[in-house]
Amino acid sequence: MKRNCSLDEISDGNLYNRDDLVKVSCNGCKGSATCCHGMGNSIVLDPFDIYRLTTNQNTTFNELLVDRIELNVVDGIILPNLKMTGDLEACAFLNKEGRCSIHAYRPGICRIFPLGRYYENHGFKYILQTNECRNTSETKMKVSKWIDTKDAVENEKFLVDWHYLLNDMEDIIKDTQDENLIRNLNMYILNNFYVRKYDAQTDFYGQFNDRYTNFLNLMNA
Repeated sequence: MKRNCSLDEISDGNLYNRDDLVKVSCNGCKGSATCCHGMGNSIVLDPFDIYRLTTNQNTTFNELLVDRIELNVVDGIILPNLKMTGDLEACAFLNKEGRCSIHAYRPGICRIFPLGRYYENHGFKYILQTNECRNTSETKMKVSKWIDTKDAVENEKFLVDWHYLLNDMEDIIKDTQDENLIRNLNMYILNNFYVRKYDAQTDFYGQFNDRYTNFLNLMNA
């Protein structure tokens, strides 16, 4: 989900690489998990998030839609997000103690928080969002250790490919009045990258790249 504001408004003004040190520690949240409440539909899930959720929980995308995730339109495209529930608008994956039940394979937006991503020149840097995490700390940690995601180079390539694919689709949707085209694009993206089950025994990035290449070929045909 894009934020239409300047870096100075939301960050410390610095751009970070994965090997940089940054003050990100939340002191373990001490059980408060304030960032897991009241987030609306802002925790948008990408295909890698769905791969991790479905393979680690031995479930399907459609089963997650029952009570854990939901669909919303983001910049013209139908995408899934974590569902907030109850009077406290708590993430559906919090347990009875208010802790994350999927912490080991939590979504990318949750994983990098309070960091964010700043995309430019067909790449991205990390930013430290200010006034976002209530459990502030002076402890510095390397960005890559904080994110704790294997195959960092492949993961960042995937994130760039996915971000700019969505950007291109958003531009197409903005520039057309063809409702059939808009519907078909949305259904293809949703079914091809989310609903269609990923093989838990096969590397995610290879599976994504096959789907990504097929989609580009279809768009260029």
